Formats: sequence, C-alpha cells, structure tokens
Amino acid sequence: MSLAKYRNIIFYIVTVAVFSCLMYWFLIQGQTLEAGEKIIIKTHNGSTWENFLESFQTNLHHPLALLLSQIVTIIMAARLLGWICIKIKQPSVIGEMIAGIILGPSLLGMYFPEFSAFLFPKESLGNLQFLSQIGLILFMYIVGMELDLSVLRKKAHDAVVISHASIIIPFALGIGLSYFIYQEFAPEGVQFTSFALFIAIAMSITAFPVLARIVQERNLQKTKLGTIVITCAAADDITAWCILAAVIAIVKAGSFTSSIYVILMAIGYVFLMIKLVRPFLKRIGDLQAEKSAINKPMVAIFFLTLILSAYATEVIGIHALFGAFMAGAIMPENAKFRSLFIDKVEDVALVLLLPLFFVFTGLRTQIGLLNESHLWITAGGIILVAVVGKFAGSALTAKFLGINWKESLTIGALMNTRGLMELIVLNIGYDLGVLSPEIFAMMVIMALFTTFMTGPALDLINYIFKSKNDEDHINSDNDSKYRVLLSFDNPESGSTLLKLANDFTHKMNGNKSITAMNIAPVDEMHTYEINEYENDQFKNVIETSNDLNIEVTTLFKASTDIESDLTSISNKGNYDLLLIMLGKSMYEGSLLGRLLGFTTKIINPEKLLNTVKGKIYIFNNSPFDDFTLQILDKTNIPVGVLVDKGFCSAEKVFIPIFNLSDFYLLEYAKRLINNNNSQIIILDVAGQIRNNIEVKELIRSIEQVAPNHITLYNEKKIEKEFLNSQDLMLISKKSWRGLIDSKSLWLSDIPSTLIISNP
Repeated sequence: MSLAKYRNIIFYIVTVAVFSCLMYWFLIQGQTLEAGEKIIIKTHNGSTWENFLESFQTNLHHPLALLLSQIVTIIMAARLLGWICIKIKQPSVIGEMIAGIILGPSLLGMYFPEFSAFLFPKESLGNLQFLSQIGLILFMYIVGMELDLSVLRKKAHDAVVISHASIIIPFALGIGLSYFIYQEFAPEGVQFTSFALFIAIAMSITAFPVLARIVQERNLQKTKLGTIVITCAAADDITAWCILAAVIAIVKAGSFTSSIYVILMAIGYVFLMIKLVRPFLKRIGDLQAEKSAINKPMVAIFFLTLILSAYATEVIGIHALFGAFMAGAIMPENAKFRSLFIDKVEDVALVLLLPLFFVFTGLRTQIGLLNESHLWITAGGIILVAVVGKFAGSALTAKFLGINWKESLTIGALMNTRGLMELIVLNIGYDLGVLSPEIFAMMVIMALFTTFMTGPALDLINYIFKSKNDEDHINSDNDSKYRVLLSFDNPESGSTLLKLANDFTHKMNGNKSITAMNIAPVDEMHTYEINEYENDQFKNVIETSNDLNIEVTTLFKASTDIESDLTSISNKGNYDLLLIMLGKSMYEGSLLGRLLGFTTKIINPEKLLNTVKGKIYIFNNSPFDDFTLQILDKTNIPVGVLVDKGFCSAEKVFIPIFNLSDFYLLEYAKRLINNNNSQIIILDVAGQIRNNIEVKELIRSIEQVAPNHITLYNEKKIEKEFLNSQDLMLISKKSWRGLIDSKSLWLSDIPSTLIISNP
C-alpha cells in the first residue's frame, strides 16, 4: 500500500517537472519569433497600488460586474421589504413594488444621486430591462399555468357576469377620466384613442396571482365565495389580456381599421394554439403523468413552446407577454404535471428575475415630478375612479345576482387588487410612448394603493358584518368541553399528535373536542392543487381517527406567517391545550437568514435588538427551535411540545418534579390516568413533595380514585433501563431547559417527551 502511495507521488512530481520544462522551452523559443515584429508593451505611470486601484475601478464598472451588483442589491431590498409586508399582513408584492420605488429616482436618486448614478447608470438599464422582460415572460407563463380552466368551464355563469362587469365599468370610467386629463398629461403626438384605451385597461386589470394568495391565506378557497372570486379573477385575467392585446394592436397601428389585420392574425394564433398545440402538449403530458420527474427533452419541448409563442405574439404586434400567458394556459391540465413544471421555473422567475422588473419600474417612477398640489389631486382622482370602477362595479354586480352584501363587498375588495399585473400594463404603455412620466408615476401609486387596501378592506367588511350572537353561541357551546388543538406540519406528525390527544381525552365522550390543524406556507402550493395538497396532509390523521374511533375536526389554512396565524387561532379558539411537535429550525433566528433562507450567525440584528430592549435572547443556545419559541412566547393557553422518539401510547408515564412550580404537571397526570389508565411514576428530584402537604393531598386524591396507578419515586440516580421502559416523559418547560443546559445524561435515554408550558 505504501509502495503504491510513493509511486503516485513520484509520478506526480515527474509529470509536473517534465511538462513545466517543456512549457519553459516553448516560451524561450517563442521569444525568438518576435524579431522583426512591432511589439507594443503597455506601461503604467504611478505606483503599483495606484495601478491596482485603477484596474479595480475598471472591473467595478464592467457591465457584468455592474449587473451582478444590481441583482444582489435588488434581491436583498425586495426580500427585506417583502418580508416586512408579510409581517404586517400585506402581500409581499407590495414590499417588492416599494423596493423598486426606493431604489429609483424617487428616493435613492433624490437623496443619494452619486450612489444611484454608480449603481444604476443609464447605459446599464438596457441589460436590466432585458433580464426583467425574461422574468416577466416566465412569470406570465406561470400565471397561465395557475389558471384552472376546468373550474372556469364548470362555474363560469355568475363569475363571468361579475368579471366582465368588473372590466366594462372601470374601462368606461377610465375612458371618461382620460377625457379630463388628456390635454395636460398625454405625451405629445399621442392620439386620444390610444391614451384613453391604455388608461381604461389599467383601470380594469385584476392581479390574479395576488388575489389567489389572499384567498388561500384567508382560508376562502373551499367556500362558494372563494370559488366565485377565483373564477372571476381567472375570467378577468383572460378577458383583460385579450383586450390588452387588441389595445396594443390599435395603438401600434394608429387606428382600429389599421389594426384589423393584426387582430385577425392574433385570432388565428389563438385558434392554432388551442386546436393544434394544446392537443400536442396534452399527449406529451399524458406520457409524463405517472412519472415523479420531467426529463430534459420534455422540458426543452415546453420551453420551446413558450419561447415560440412569445416570439409569435411579439412579431404579430400584441406583445410577447400575451404569448407567454397563452403558452401557460394551454399546458396539460394534470395538476401534478403543472406543479412539477412550475417548480422548475418558479424560483428563478420569482426570486431572481421578477424583482428586477420591480426596480426597473421604480427607476421609471419619478414621484418627485408630482411637485404641485393639483398633480396630487389628479392622482387622488385616478385612485378614486379605479376603486369605484373595480370595487363598486364588482360588488354591485354580485349583489344584483343575489349574493349577500358581505360576500358582494368581499368580491369587490378582492377584484380591486391590481398588484404586479397593473405594473406590467403600465410599463407596456410607457414603452409604447402612450403614458407620460407624470401619469406613469400616478398610476404606479394607484397600483400600490389598491393592492395595499385589500387586506384592511376585507378586515373592515368582516368586522362590520360580524355576527356577535353566532360567536356567543359558538363560545357557550364549547365552554363545557375540554378542547385540544393539535397543529402539525406533515402527515406523520399529525397522526402521532392525535394519538397523544386521544390519551388525554379518550373517556370524555361528548365532553371533548379535538381539532387537527395544518397551516401550510402559501408559496408551497398553487390554486389548482390546493385540494390535493390538503387531502395528502390529512390522510394519516383521518385514518388514525378511524382506527381510534374518535371524532376529529380538521382545519386547513394557507398562510404567509405560520407562527402568527397559529398563535392567533389558538388564543381566539378557547382551547385548553395546544399540541405541537418540536421541529428543527431552518434558520437560527437571524434576520438575514430569514430573508435569504440560510443560516447565519455573523449578522444577527435580532440579537442586538433584544439586547437593547433588555430581553433575554432566546434564539441561540436554546432547547427549542425558532418556531416553537414563537408559539411558547405568544400563546395564552397551555402548550405541549412533543419530542417524538417513536411515540405510540402513554401507557407508562414518567414525571420528574424539579421545582415547586412543576406541580401543575400532576393535573395532566390525572387526565392520563382517568382517560388512558396510564401508570404514572413521579420522581421527586428536589425532595420537595414530602415537605408539601398540598401536593401530597393531591397525589393521595388521585390514588383514591385510581389506586395502583401512581407511584412516588425518590431515588436520585435514574437507571437507563428505567428510562427506556417508559413510553412518555412529562416535563415542564423550565425543567427541560435545565436538562439541556446541564447536558444531563438523561438526554440520550429519555423516551418520547411532552414539554408542557403553562402560561
């Protein structure tokens, strides 16, 4: 073995030496060829350090280096402001839109002009626009794929009426508004028809992706209202983009008559996509339907379809984005197939490329141009017309169709969401020269305002129509029951927690209520697959409930802030106990880690903030993951955190009492004895039970009801065999921290553990 090792080293040294000598010989011989040639030798004035600085500055301004620095800045700003918006219960798209405006001339360019000129010089904006357009094409492809056309076909009657009313009413109001602002704000040489059509379509658009996320987050997707709104938005999207394609054709041609050929070509394109390309893609999709991954030739076919479709619509004259949208809409309708393909596209499109579009829009948005009061009054008028047209138009139409006022107003509020789709329309208008910088800035503000108002408007509607009697009835009905809420993140943990909940409540019959809840991140699912996702999550829980013969209420919710929603539901639901699993944190509590999705201990503003506030820093060196800490900190009810080591049933339960404050655990021991006939062993670690009359009386009362089910254990030394023979350990949060901090030998031997926190 050693000989082979030396042979390898000798071979390596000889090879390097021989070929180094060979290269040196060629270089020496090559210098002889310079005779008679005019050789230019670059000389540098100044010191080596100055030469390095000059070279370094040149590298900084290289187009590629500049583009990469722009991308880093844009992604960090978009993620930061998107995260802040999620925390204040707003769609992340608002934060990304605001990030674009902040990095543009409205803020960065105004207060830090030199840095803005360095980071976003005019000559670099072409590259930024090119990449942002690629991002938009991929995004519109995803939007098209997220449309569930089968729902549109089945439930289109009322939805199409509401959708088209929500387009025609603001469209008409937009043309009316154009009449009053055309002379002052239309660019020179732009016809009134072109200007009015773009203002009208901007008033009529609805952001389907943002609306779908809000519907999921508010748990409306399974209600009749949610179905109507999603269908309305889908019909709105299809109709609005068809109208936009016609508007672009008219604007480019100069008049409606001149655009007839373009519109006819567009109709022919749509016909070919539906009748020829769609069946072809369906056959390909059927071949992949049962596979868990899509192979590269298939991916190439679908990407080629996307690019060719976008190219065709760009050449026809109705914009590449319409082609991308159409390519997504005709994708095979198999939910699993679409999900697999979206996963391939989504991360690059939404995380990397789409923020570039927000910033590019922000670089065009010059809010500083609105420097007079009448300009802000005009902006206010635009917002008013937009809200009245879309909100009131949708709500009144829904009411006319027989939907009650609460749901009608909810439909209006959701349809009024404009988000990113509005920015796309505005940028197309700006590129065509139809919108001036002033009107562009006003319309961007309108897009921000109408998207931002959706959440508060929905909350206000719910508050106004809140039925106090119903709420009181629900609360009074549940006050007499022992209510357990279990929250799980995967099917296996849901089944395990349900077994534990059953051990606490098995013999309570009608005096118990068990709710199994799954809160899923919004970005993990799409509208068309939400039912399948929910069924997969609850499959094990339902099977376990049937095996145990217990009734379980299931609760599913999509969320952008799981911790906040879980604590809110727990606190408002009159639950007596919340059961969760101890998880492994994806992050370590740092702000940068939360934003970018990786762990970091170098930059940790939260630690600094807690130090300044005088709070104990709980994220690092903690026996709990971040998620669990958030729940323990914010809930007002007892929380049981299960550390699972193959838990099946709490037949033998071990309860160590380290402190007088741990005695509340005996109440849970009593429940396990009464409902599960559990054998309880109480370890008096500190020797305080013998000296406390109240606790001794409590133990005696339990023994009288269930003799031979509770044993007091006074030994200081705990044998490994004893711990291994137990099914479950009940321990207080404080004592669990103590075990972790002391690095107790118990940790390697303890069974499944339920850490109970008493608020």
